[in-house]
Amino acid sequence: MNAQTLTAPRPTNDSSLLDANTLIRSAQAVIATEARAIETLRDRIDASFLRACQLMFECSGRVVVSGMGKSGHIAGKIAATLASTGTPAFFVHPAEASHGDLGMITRKDVVLALSNSGETDELLTILPFIKRQGIPLIAMSGNNDSSLARLADVHLDISVPAEACPLGLAPTSSTTAVLVMGDALAIALLEARGFTNEDFARSHPAGSLGRRLLLKISDIMHTHEQIPRVTPEATLTQALVEMTRKGLGMTAIIDANQCLLGIFTDGDLRRAVDDDDIDLRTTPVMHLMTASPKTIAADQLAVEAARLMEAHKIHALLVIDDQQHVIGALNIHDLLRARVV
Repeated sequence: MNAQTLTAPRPTNDSSLLDANTLIRSAQAVIATEARAIETLRDRIDASFLRACQLMFECSGRVVVSGMGKSGHIAGKIAATLASTGTPAFFVHPAEASHGDLGMITRKDVVLALSNSGETDELLTILPFIKRQGIPLIAMSGNNDSSLARLADVHLDISVPAEACPLGLAPTSSTTAVLVMGDALAIALLEARGFTNEDFARSHPAGSLGRRLLLKISDIMHTHEQIPRVTPEATLTQALVEMTRKGLGMTAIIDANQCLLGIFTDGDLRRAVDDDDIDLRTTPVMHLMTASPKTIAADQLAVEAARLMEAHKIHALLVIDDQQHVIGALNIHDLLRARVV
């Protein structure tokens, strides 16, 4: 046997061999195969699934998700989904677990182990420790007769009719099925816990949803000396100086008790300039202001300010308390800086 017969053929990178129709058919076949795999899971939402939910719901510690290789990548995603939807969870690499990371798992935890074959050596190695500690074990595998399935307190069957890989080698449909089953567990638990939008936002404070659901007017408004305000007797010039100095495109008109009488904005200025009957040098700002302007409370969400500005085509708001005292001010640029809009 010569060297030539021992050399395996290499995949080609010749782009001229690409055929659009073949690529499209291949992609559509993958989607169809994986869709069938997911559909088979529907009938497996049974007593075992309910028992798995119960163990995870009643867990006073955390759900420890583990898997090797591609299953490990899926395990990490499932752990992240659980953690962000109200079920404390984290990922442990099974190989690292045998070298010290088992100390991360306590008797209060529940272990969720993923293996398509159910015979992954790295997982099976740590199972005796889990069983000796009396830690509940939930397994997901594609083999009901596997070692992992037999040792588990609950086994969820995630077997698939076929992998989407035409060689039947690369985990494709099987990893998709595990991911979907993990999502099913996470969302079922989310609903069981009464998990809300606000709960989700608290675990995602840096995300757009977190900002929209958690950021309040008090977090972004200008206060104290930053608030533009003049008395009703102030001249237009004095009002413009205050507006320029504070840079919010408006000023509040307040009485002696700091209560709101009205607002004077850039728009009011343009309307005054267009009115030939108004003496801009002598007319008090109280005659040019908008009385009863739109306002907002400090404890309202910042997103409510954005909605109010959009609905009334305005670019600034004054913040008042229950006694109509002006306690803050903000404009559209403050919302943009806070990434609320």
